[in-house]
Amino acid sequence: MKVLISGGGTGGHIFPAISIANALRRRDPSTEILFVGAEGRMEMERVPAAGYDIVGLPVAGFNRRKLWKNVGVVVKLCRSMLKARKIMNDFRPDIAVGVGGYASGPMLKEAQRRGIPTLLQEQNSYPGVTNKLLARKAGAICVAYEKTERFFPEHLIEITGNPVRATLLECPLSQEEAKMQLGMDKDKLMIFVTGGSLGARTINEAVKQNLDTLTADGTQILWQTGKLYADECKQAAAGYTGVSATPFVSDMAVAYRAADLVVARAGACTISELQLLGKPAILIPSPNVAEDHQRKNGQALVDKGAARMVLDAEAIEKLPAVTSELIADADKRKLLTHNIYKMALPDADNKIVDRIYKILKK
Repeated sequence: MKVLISGGGTGGHIFPAISIANALRRRDPSTEILFVGAEGRMEMERVPAAGYDIVGLPVAGFNRRKLWKNVGVVVKLCRSMLKARKIMNDFRPDIAVGVGGYASGPMLKEAQRRGIPTLLQEQNSYPGVTNKLLARKAGAICVAYEKTERFFPEHLIEITGNPVRATLLECPLSQEEAKMQLGMDKDKLMIFVTGGSLGARTINEAVKQNLDTLTADGTQILWQTGKLYADECKQAAAGYTGVSATPFVSDMAVAYRAADLVVARAGACTISELQLLGKPAILIPSPNVAEDHQRKNGQALVDKGAARMVLDAEAIEKLPAVTSELIADADKRKLLTHNIYKMALPDADNKIVDRIYKILKK
């Protein structure tokens, strides 16, 4: 079987794509898999590191604020469509899987034009434009949230959840052991702050300006700052006992296991990880995403009492109070843990592979 997987741009698209590929290989090691991403984006490094071949398209996203800058984008799109045809001619997949992102559009559109079956994987509660445009001709649409029939043909929707990195679920350490491995005091509460691998300016500023409040009563902080903000955050953390500011956390499984509370963006993959691990969280949605989908992701949890949310514009002012409230109240953290864990959809990668086989069987 030959499977083409297309999409990327962010870890929220790449990690599910790699998880699906891994599940396909576990099912049948002889499966041929080719990734197609966008030139210059992070998938061009992450996918080969995971052991898969990838081809890049010269595609870029539309500038919605400065429309006159989209002339070059249209040229790149046309070049990408031509390259998509060549990739299809050379690889000849049995099915094409789209995970969202710039490259997904040209590749899945070309597959549908040729009558090749397609499957879409939508991570967010509010779908991206690419998947909405491709939905009508898809063989199936695998989603992680309810009520997506507003955007997709209902008979094509299957709620599978988002695939997450298997290593996150396999940490053998207890919470106390994980804290000690991170150099923390095993008997004190720990907040894990993460803005993703690139960091998040607002989250970093909210922590930096409120370290006195956040570390009250001996609360510890593991602070993933991102490379761009590493120096200024390390300088701010100097002198605070139990505050570890680091540009990148190499072992997220240990960080999550150690955490009593997580402060993070509301990306779809992050939320799926929090659900599967049952972690109480304060979500600070990024305002710089299409369709404001992170806020909608976060609201879906807030509506079920599964997380707390602080808007980006209010984070510096409001994060300390919400954090202090949850750190001081173990029962509130337990309730969030209970409710977020109820929303978890495990084994998503295998469910998606089941659907791929079902489409091909038809």
